Amino acid sequence: MDAVAIIPARMGSSRFPGKPLADILGLPMIEHVRRRVSMSKVLSDVYVATCDKEIHDAVTDLGGKAIMTSSEHQRASDRTAEAAESLDAELIVMVQGDEPMTYPEMIDLALEPMFQNSSIICTNLMKRITEHSDYLNPNTIKVVINNESNALYMSRSPIPHLADVSNLSSTPMYKQVCIIPFTRSGLKLYTALAPTPLEIAESVDMNRFMEHGYSIRMIESEFDSHAVDNLEDLHLVTQLIKEDPLTKQYLNIVPE
Repeated sequence: MDAVAIIPARMGSSRFPGKPLADILGLPMIEHVRRRVSMSKVLSDVYVATCDKEIHDAVTDLGGKAIMTSSEHQRASDRTAEAAESLDAELIVMVQGDEPMTYPEMIDLALEPMFQNSSIICTNLMKRITEHSDYLNPNTIKVVINNESNALYMSRSPIPHLADVSNLSSTPMYKQVCIIPFTRSGLKLYTALAPTPLEIAESVDMNRFMEHGYSIRMIESEFDSHAVDNLEDLHLVTQLIKEDPLTKQYLNIVPE
């Protein structure tokens, strides 16, 4: 099955306005995401979906492909779905534009179950939580799963509740890593479903699927997530990406 990646991005983030164009080592953050995602061998193409001409022009000026979308979308998944309407691919991988430490192997890992099982319409990566800061951070989306590795619920609150938060190893704790493949029909279904109370309350796209009774297959990953939500995150990611061996494959920078 043909697979493409779509990276939704907008300038109007309430926590960090304009962050897709925030400079990291001389490139806009969105361009780091695009270039790293493009290294996946299972993707036929990569697009940025945006309602902002500044982002569109920044991407295309650097040789990328961008699709203009409505400014009315409240969810990244809905923006991704609009962009996907003009494409022919059967599998659509949504990659968050504020995840500049994305690795191409993450795309491959997230897609693998869909290549093997045509009944799966959506997957997400997840990472074991080992730090108290991740467990308590409302910017980190926590996920609980059932015995079949399907998501039961996602929340910005610490779930599941631990009586002893000093021992995170006592119970498996996971966070969502924002590599989210859909089948074309699954993405169309998502946008056809009405927004749901818990989706809105948590500001978590995937709760819409779960509240309507649909399954999301979770895949554990060793790759960590480093979303940029504020200037402190930007400084951290700038250092991480400078030292990352993958970076020298698309930038003339030698890690120190």
